[in-house]
Amino acid sequence: MREYDSEQHYMPITSTTSGMIVNSAEGVDYINIQIVNVCFVKTAEDAWVLVDAGMPKSAQKIIEAAEELYGKGAKPVAIILTHGHFDHVGAIHELLEVWNVPVYAHSMELPYLTGRKDYPEPDNTVDGGLLAKFSNLFPNEGINISQHVKPLPRDGHIDEMPGWQWIHTPGHTEGHISLYRKSDGVLIAGDAFCTVKQESLFKVMTQEQEISGPPRYLTTDWQLAKESVRKLSDLNPHIAITGHGIPMAEQTLQQSLITLVREFDDIAMPETGRYIKDDE
Repeated sequence: MREYDSEQHYMPITSTTSGMIVNSAEGVDYINIQIVNVCFVKTAEDAWVLVDAGMPKSAQKIIEAAEELYGKGAKPVAIILTHGHFDHVGAIHELLEVWNVPVYAHSMELPYLTGRKDYPEPDNTVDGGLLAKFSNLFPNEGINISQHVKPLPRDGHIDEMPGWQWIHTPGHTEGHISLYRKSDGVLIAGDAFCTVKQESLFKVMTQEQEISGPPRYLTTDWQLAKESVRKLSDLNPHIAITGHGIPMAEQTLQQSLITLVREFDDIAMPETGRYIKDDE
């Protein structure tokens, strides 16, 4: 196993919303880093957590956004990872050098975060658009943050995020999680589903909103992915901040999730691909 290098794997892809800080719900802000969203969640008067760690070479942008939101020298009490793909942990090493805080992830994700395992290679044979076609350029190497990362508590709570619960939503990766605040129906979905067609370079660049499944080129278990979308739809969330795309809310979100569950095979799954099983 070799770790990817952030300099080597910097991706010159960006969207029209890159760099924008957006308040999406009470105490929940996000910044779009090129093609992926990073969330800032205020949990107390002087406490906040970071959800995911963006693209390679984005640490300074994340730190600047944190200071704009919370003041100079702002530091999270923890970093929560929805999963460990390169676009969600790209800046983690640099951030930990500055912040030195605990990182939490699902226990099934830990092998990819402790230097023991690489992710399956991206599948550039899937249909859906140009971004999918050159996904073989995306790094799949695991990282090693074993000195910082801890497994999430099994009971679904997170001490550093009172009022929130984590939900195991596998399919895109084995240990993928989403975060949910029941009091007002706020969902941070990670890549369990997207609100942009992530395989299409044009739609990613323009951030054209539409309900979509997890990124096809990096999803390896489509049956689990379908069950995870159903699990999140059953929560009837009020707003969803996804790893890719602009937030979707209220009736648009609820109806879109119902449609995605009902038509998952047509909307989300590729017609062919190395991770498509005959019985799906």
